[in-house]
Amino acid sequence: MIDIPAPSMLRALPAEHRERLLRVAREVSFPQGTRLFDEGGRADRFWIVRTGTVDLDMHVPGRRAAVIESLRHNELVGWSWLFTPHVWHLGAEAATPVRAYEFDATAVRMMCEEDPELGRAVGQWVGDVLAHRLRSTRTRLLDLYAPWGADSTV
Repeated sequence: MIDIPAPSMLRALPAEHRERLLRVAREVSFPQGTRLFDEGGRADRFWIVRTGTVDLDMHVPGRRAAVIESLRHNELVGWSWLFTPHVWHLGAEAATPVRAYEFDATAVRMMCEEDPELGRAVGQWVGDVLAHRLRSTRTRLLDLYAPWGADSTV
């Protein structure tokens, strides 16, 4: 399988849209082990990782949360903020010390409503991120459950 990098905001958005978004961003830092959000919580912000690693995890009853993906430099942390009911579908924790750009989801949604071109660009970027993560998850599941020696490109 070819490892295609996740669509980063820096590559996905035209410069003018990227600059507008970065004007409303704030720089934040999280020590290792900090919970950014939990499943079921209100999705009121999102982040672009500058340095470090953020693990996305899923609640497993009676067990420790299962890490399903690790996000690094320039990757989007959180997409639930864009879609109603704006509730996190996963959890996220800083696996290492993290520096990131943090965005207020309400402010960004308002910007997207006021500027349909920006809204389309942001929607396309987040959709591309979701599609990439679904493809990656499918590949990991095939690696786990396909019979040994089976072609996982099916």
